[in-house]
Amino acid sequence: MGSLSIWHWIVVIAVVLLLFGRGKISDLMGDVAQGIKAFKKGMQDDEKTAEKTEPVKSIDHNATPQAASRSDVGSKAV
Repeated sequence: MGSLSIWHWIVVIAVVLLLFGRGKISDLMGDVAQGIKAFKKGMQDDEKTAEKTEPVKSIDHNATPQAASRSDVGSKAV
């Protein structure tokens, strides 16, 4: 009673095909295949960008700030 025979599986598959139709199932499988291809392509792109690393730019905090070159900053000439 707990196991399903081959006839049970045939009936289940026939009902699924009648409900969803052959076209919808093949469209669904095509969408799944495109998703897998896009995922693989994304993984390859990630590996390529990991190989192309730029040197890290740093800011020198000990440098002296430059004095303002304009002396009239903040004042209005009348």
